[in-house]
Amino acid sequence: MSDTIDFAQPSMIAVNGIELEVFEAGQENVGNPIILCHGWPELAFSWRHQMGALADAGYHVIAPNQRGYGKSSRPAEVSDYDISHLCGDLVGLLDHFGYEDATFVGHDWGANVVWSAAVLHPTRVNKVIALSVPYMERGEVPPLAFIEAIVGSDSYFVHFNRQPGVADAVFDANARQFLCNLYRKNEPAAEPEPGMPLINLAHAETPRGDPVMSDGELAVFVDAFEASGFTPSVNWYRNVDRNWELMEDVDPIVRQQALMIYGARDTVMRAPNLEAFVPRVEVVELNCGHWIQQELPEAATRLILEWLQRQDVADKS
Repeated sequence: MSDTIDFAQPSMIAVNGIELEVFEAGQENVGNPIILCHGWPELAFSWRHQMGALADAGYHVIAPNQRGYGKSSRPAEVSDYDISHLCGDLVGLLDHFGYEDATFVGHDWGANVVWSAAVLHPTRVNKVIALSVPYMERGEVPPLAFIEAIVGSDSYFVHFNRQPGVADAVFDANARQFLCNLYRKNEPAAEPEPGMPLINLAHAETPRGDPVMSDGELAVFVDAFEASGFTPSVNWYRNVDRNWELMEDVDPIVRQQALMIYGARDTVMRAPNLEAFVPRVEVVELNCGHWIQQELPEAATRLILEWLQRQDVADKS
């Protein structure tokens, strides 16, 4: 099977009070589901290199454009993008397909959603694979105040919340340039500039490093965000303190088997005590930056498939 699944033929599936645009592969493998969750600012299309291989390995592959992305619903209320809603959408997908549980794979924000689903809905998540973003211990103070104290008000997490709409408008006005500048690899070191880094990136006329994808692939992302705007996806960030509150009484231990894939040159902070909260985790590293499954698609796919195969063997023994 080609690694470019036909992304022109999605289904619109009603879940959790909204509709999700869902792409599938391996529909003949009913009973063995794996759900792929993209990050920001991504799409289900970011899994294009993995979907065919997973289908060939016997999985029913389900890759939604999550709420706020692509042609999926874009609710107006910021609170409609909190972790309860995002995880509820995944449970709704399981219910739609008639599955009790599934293996969940997530990159970036998608990884955070998958980790959260594992503790919010533990009976619906049988395995977790996370790329880039590890499971993070819930801190004693709301995360925005913590981030602002450590990094300052120019942190995009803080800026998105303290100055709502400002960054979104810049991204909307420079969608192609922003995404072209963002989806890079092998970027040379540079001195930090004053101001909010992602806004600076959207205004930068010259990309740094090498492109992660072809012009045709980039156009898929550009077309989608030019149609949807960035505000719905940025609203995920505007719930970080709300999510902290929602998770207060949740058992924080991820008890499922888990695979954590880091990029050696990714700037996302690693979890110093991951094994304490995810005791059954296996940690691996690939020599790449943040866009792991798109930068090193063959290596990432191989890691995922080999880990899944080992889990299947262990389950049968």
